[in-house]
Amino acid sequence: MITTVSASPPTDFRMSLKMENQNYETSLTNSKNDKYVYLYGKVKTSIDKSYSHNLIGYISGSVEVTGFRSGSVIADYTIRATSNNLDFKAANTLLSDSLRDQGIFLAKDAFAQSEQKDSTDDLYPLQKLVLNCTQPDFANGTIKWTVNNKDIAIGNTNIIISNNNRTLTVKSTNESDSGRYSCIIQTNTIPYIQWQNIVIKQRPTISVGDNYRVFQCKDSTVQLRCSVDAGYNIEWVLNEAVQTSVYASGSVILNYITKSGNCKEETFTCRLKDLPQLQKYSYSWSRVTVKTSEENYDCINEELGLGKTNEEKKGICGSGFKGTKTYKCENVKWNEKQKNCVPDVIYNLKNRVETLSVEGITDFMVDLRDATVQNNVTITQSPVTVQTIVDILIKIADLSQTFDIDINQPVMENFLKTVNILVSDVRETWNTLNKENTTEKTSIHLLDAIERISDRLQEEFVINETSIQLNRTTITNSFSITSTLPNSTTEIVVPQVTNVTTITIIIFSTLDIVLPKTSNNNYNSHVRINGDVVVVKVKPTLNNISFTFDINDRSLGNPQCVFWNFSLNAWDSTGCEQKPSGNKTEKITCECHHTTSFSILMSPFSFDNKDFDKALAYITYTGVVISMVSLVICIIIETIVWKSVRRNDTSYMRHVSIVNIAVSLLIANICFIIGAAVAEQEQPTSVGRCSPAVFFMHFFYLALFFWMLISALLLFYRTVMVLSQMSRAKMMAIAFIVGYGAPLLIAVITVASTAGPQNYITRKKACWLNWDESKALLAFVIPALTIVAINLMVLIVVLYKMLRRGVGATTQPDEKHALLVIARCVAILTPIFGLTWAFGIGTMLSREFGIHVVFAFLNSLQGFFILVFGTLLDSKVRESLPGKLLLQKLSSGRTQSTSAGLSSTPGLTLFQRMRRRNVYNVSEANISSAVKSSNNSST
Repeated sequence: MITTVSASPPTDFRMSLKMENQNYETSLTNSKNDKYVYLYGKVKTSIDKSYSHNLIGYISGSVEVTGFRSGSVIADYTIRATSNNLDFKAANTLLSDSLRDQGIFLAKDAFAQSEQKDSTDDLYPLQKLVLNCTQPDFANGTIKWTVNNKDIAIGNTNIIISNNNRTLTVKSTNESDSGRYSCIIQTNTIPYIQWQNIVIKQRPTISVGDNYRVFQCKDSTVQLRCSVDAGYNIEWVLNEAVQTSVYASGSVILNYITKSGNCKEETFTCRLKDLPQLQKYSYSWSRVTVKTSEENYDCINEELGLGKTNEEKKGICGSGFKGTKTYKCENVKWNEKQKNCVPDVIYNLKNRVETLSVEGITDFMVDLRDATVQNNVTITQSPVTVQTIVDILIKIADLSQTFDIDINQPVMENFLKTVNILVSDVRETWNTLNKENTTEKTSIHLLDAIERISDRLQEEFVINETSIQLNRTTITNSFSITSTLPNSTTEIVVPQVTNVTTITIIIFSTLDIVLPKTSNNNYNSHVRINGDVVVVKVKPTLNNISFTFDINDRSLGNPQCVFWNFSLNAWDSTGCEQKPSGNKTEKITCECHHTTSFSILMSPFSFDNKDFDKALAYITYTGVVISMVSLVICIIIETIVWKSVRRNDTSYMRHVSIVNIAVSLLIANICFIIGAAVAEQEQPTSVGRCSPAVFFMHFFYLALFFWMLISALLLFYRTVMVLSQMSRAKMMAIAFIVGYGAPLLIAVITVASTAGPQNYITRKKACWLNWDESKALLAFVIPALTIVAINLMVLIVVLYKMLRRGVGATTQPDEKHALLVIARCVAILTPIFGLTWAFGIGTMLSREFGIHVVFAFLNSLQGFFILVFGTLLDSKVRESLPGKLLLQKLSSGRTQSTSAGLSSTPGLTLFQRMRRRNVYNVSEANISSAVKSSNNSST
């Protein structure tokens, strides 16, 4: 409870004023800092002068500035007066004018009578927090609550305001509820504020290792170990009875006695000691079930217990560390497989930063720097420790952004000294981190923290570490800087600025081993960062800046000037281009039209990326247009000849398949063009605009494959199951259920399983299914390649059947070789069965230019091949078309006799001879009849 100030003279008043044009700096916690001294002197002198002449009852010279806190900058001060009823209005107006004349502008409603309440008892997560606001006699206006100088969010159901706004209740607290809670009461003169810093303690982590263990049922003693965060005490309990335990190596150890013939199962609890109010919360305890058994096991340990081969168990880390180790039973002993142990000093800092106030950043960064320097060897060899420190740095960057505070040189020096240790020759550690964190890479978060905290720098200064160089300066004209780091001569040039510009440049010589190599160029993911990484922050923005990078590995080529795009989580070349470097073959010059984190990517492959993309795009779009025209012609022809080709079930089903293959591929190509247009207009691609195109593209491309599967199965059915007969209605029902039902089911499941986190589509350069985050692309790749594999096996079966019967007695000598038979069959069935899509495997495994060109050429022209091989070269289709004599003249060369030599158009005549001998026709029905005839004659 806060009591009102006494009416007896003299009376102390606790006051505050809020500055509008000042950002809180971490240096304002140091009374010897220049800015602290400057603001302290200006504020104190101005208050005393203004109040002495305009505030009746004020005791001259009694003002004392007690400190500064965040919220822009709030100055707390005290005064003494002979009255407890002062009229501050006129005096504060003159004080505001006086400070403004000195360059210090005050916010609207800048003044308040302020009082800090005593802290409450320790608060832990999930507990209830109740704060009461006490109104003094002179403050009887409305009451408002703020948290961290912000109004309470509308709709926040966890916070309840009651009792005429006098009481604030947080129903269930967590660590993020820590902060400054203020009760603001309006008065006739200035607001009266009661405020209090609330700290919700970090919830403890109680580690017991594996929660289920088996020990030998014999007379022996086994150990149960339990550890907890610093500041907490723990105890072992069995059936609510506290067990005798000992403290050793940073853990509480229970020596559990097992007896022969007394095999049983018991559950032990390790819980917080001396905090009974927390026992209802699950974070206050952890349990271990212990079983004694006479069963034979392969591995034995007094702490891990028994285990069978390949079984895994978790144990807690040793003295000085927090976390767990994973062991695996191999070769009759427990072998350590994974070590997630963080040094106590780093672990404690991680807990401390969760409730850190902005006023405590300076001291905290000193402690973090010291802990990192003193444990640098342990840290750099432990991926989990590196990740923990990165999490701490992220939190510091978050605080600087959330509370809009400025970072001074000492804090930034300690920040970069910590980063310097994390990125110094620790390639294996970062490879592990980047491999394990596929979507949330620690290295990306580290770069983001560096960029965000560098935004908060204000002073001009230079920082040099062994692998990091920072320069912050103000420029009015052109500007250049060259790296002074070892083995680095990276140069940054700003050609010209029109206004006074503040620029921050950070050069990293080892960040190339930290950051992922992911590029937004889908065709060249095997690139490497081949130079320094440079972070540039400018106020105001620059439209032109150039970089000259040293090439680290001269065996690489195809340089790309890139920046890290946090929206794509990849290196991006947009807005950057390579410029000639003159005779400096060991350097790369880049010019960019924006500022962020820059470097160069280089590749071991020989082709040029831009030319490569242009060539593939030209082949793809040309082929797709030809395909779409061909498919329209195919559908028109099938419509014209439909009555003529549906006389028997086999021919009917074949042409049903051809029509549906054509329709599916045509619609899929239309969706492809739409998706490409969307991706061309905006990067990253819009989820709302791209998703419908991707859904229908996915559905119709799958429908294409499933109808190609039906076509192959029909051929297999007529080839192998010669005597079997299925009705047309039954075949049609199966075909449409498989052809459209299966693709629809797969497409809908894909959307449903990836729509939540918006990982359905890729946002990198293309409008297609996502791969990096959700692996949604597998919903296309797996069915497509499976069908290609099945169709390939059908083709092999057909070839086997044909070769088994021989080519025939009437075969001409030039066609007796089995390779010719295979070539004809493959040429005709490959586009209809979609076998050319198998080249997609090559594009996934190789960056070779040729394989990508072959894939793009064959599959973009699939519609053309379907028209030629599936429709035009079918003799029944040609005979049914009006003007068939003209088509026959164009397609055959009309030989004079059946024994004549090759015609003037050997390719088409080849198919005619195949048809005449009943060996192979474009129609799958004729293929099956040929095989059937072969079977009968051989019988």
